[in-house]
Amino acid sequence: MVGNWAGIGAVLSFFYFYEKLANYIPFQIRDYLATLFHKVVSFVNPYDQIIIHEYHGENMHRDELYAASQAYLSSACSSLARKLKADLGQESGKPSLTIDDYEEVIDTFRGVRIWWCACMRFPISQTISFYPGEEQRKFYRISFHKRHRKLVEGEYLNHILREGRDVTVRTRQRKLFTNSPSSNLYGYRSSCWSHVAFEHPATFDTLAMDPKKKREIIDDLVTFREGKEYYKKIGKAWKRGYLLYGPPGTGKSSMIVAIANFLEYDVYDLELTAVKTNTELRKIFIETTGKSIIVIEDIDCSIDLTGKRKEKKKDDEDKDKKLPPGMEEKDENSKLTLSGVLNFIDGLWSACGGERIVIFTTNHVEKLDPALIRRGRMDMHIEMSYCTFEAFKVLAKNYLEIVEHDLFITIQALLSEVNISPADVAEGLMQKNSRNEDVGACLMNLIRVIEAEKVEAKKKAQQELAAQENKKSSKEESSVEKALGLEEKN
Repeated sequence: MVGNWAGIGAVLSFFYFYEKLANYIPFQIRDYLATLFHKVVSFVNPYDQIIIHEYHGENMHRDELYAASQAYLSSACSSLARKLKADLGQESGKPSLTIDDYEEVIDTFRGVRIWWCACMRFPISQTISFYPGEEQRKFYRISFHKRHRKLVEGEYLNHILREGRDVTVRTRQRKLFTNSPSSNLYGYRSSCWSHVAFEHPATFDTLAMDPKKKREIIDDLVTFREGKEYYKKIGKAWKRGYLLYGPPGTGKSSMIVAIANFLEYDVYDLELTAVKTNTELRKIFIETTGKSIIVIEDIDCSIDLTGKRKEKKKDDEDKDKKLPPGMEEKDENSKLTLSGVLNFIDGLWSACGGERIVIFTTNHVEKLDPALIRRGRMDMHIEMSYCTFEAFKVLAKNYLEIVEHDLFITIQALLSEVNISPADVAEGLMQKNSRNEDVGACLMNLIRVIEAEKVEAKKKAQQELAAQENKKSSKEESSVEKALGLEEKN
C-alpha cells in the first residue's frame, strides 16, 4: 500500500531517538510517549484496520466471522494469493485451499480496495494450554482507507459473513445424525448427536413415483427454500412438515434421501424411544442446525401417539392415590408426551434456528392422533402408494436403461390388477446386473414375480373370506346354543 509509506521517515526517526533516550526516561513518561506515538502514526497513516480473531471468550470458542472469512477468502481471493496452504477439511471431505500465514491479498468491493492479511501471534510465556487458541493466536487483518470505513463496517463485513456461510454450506460434507441415548446427554463433553458422512445416491430422478406427483413435491420444496422473506413477512417460523405414509417398501426412506439431496441438507434421524422426557427432546432439538431435515420414522411405533387418550386404568388410579400430593404431576413431566412432541414440531421451541424440515413416516396413518398430523404441523401429506405403471417406467429406465418394450403392455395390465411395492418391482429387475441377463429376460422375470404376487393375493383374500365365514358361523352356532339352553331351562 503506497499510503503506508507516508509516515515511514517519522517512524524511523522516532525509533532512533527513543532507543537512545529510553534508559533515561521514567516508565510513566515512556508509556505516555508510546501512546502519543500511536496517535501521531494514526494521524499520518490514512488507513484503518479491523482485526478478526480466530478464538474469543473465556472458553475460546471459534469465531464464526473468522470461519466465514476463511471460507470467503478460499473461494473469492485464493486465486490472487501466491502462497497457499492445502488441507483435507473435516467438514468438506475434499482438499481446500486457503491463503498461507502472513500472505496478503487484495479484495475489491463496490470499487473499494481492501487488503487482507493472514497473521499469527505467538504467546510471550512458554506455558502449556488446554485450549488450541492459546498456543498461537491466528487472526485476519483487514486494512482500508479511512474514508471507506462506514462501507466496510456496515456492508462489507455482512457481505463476508453471508458469502462465507454460503461457501461453507456448498462445500461441506453433509452428515447423517442419530441421537445419543439419554445416559450420554449429561456429563463432561456430552453430545446429543453422533454422525456419519451422508452419501446416499437416491434422487428424485431415481425415485419410483408418478411424475406429476413428484413435480408437485419439488415445486413445494423450491418454494420453501426460497421463502425466507415470505415466512418472515407472515410471522411464521421458517420450517415445513411432511407426512409420508403408505405400505412398507413404497419408498418412504428413498423420498427422504431425495429431498435431502435436492436441498443439500443434513439429516437428523431422531429415535424417540431413546428420549425419556420432554426436556431431553428440547435439548436435542437445540443441538440441531439450520438447513437440515429432522426425521422420525415409523412414528406410530415410537411412543404412544395414537391419540386415544383413554382414561387411566383402575390400577393406575390406585397407584396415583398412593402417591404424595404433587408427585402425579412430577411423574407426568418426567415422561415424553404427545404435548412435548407437538411443542417440538410447532411450539415455541420450533422457532429456534430456521430452514428446517420435519418429516414423519408411518405405515398406519389411521393410528396417529389427528392433532399430530393436522395441516400446519404436517403441511403436506404424501401418500407413498403401490407401484403404478408410471413408477415402473422410472425403474425400468434406472435398472434396464430402456423407455419402451413390447412386454410393457403386459406389465401395465398386471400392475393395474396387483398391489406390489416398488421395492419388489426393483428386486425383480435387478437380475440383469447380477446375472448379466438381457432386457427381455429381466422383464419376463418381473412378470413372473407380479403373477406370483397376484396368486398370493388371491389366496390370501380367500383365506380372509373363509376366516370371516367361520367366524360368522361360530357366532350363529353360539347364538343357537344359547337359545336351546334357555328353552331347556324353561
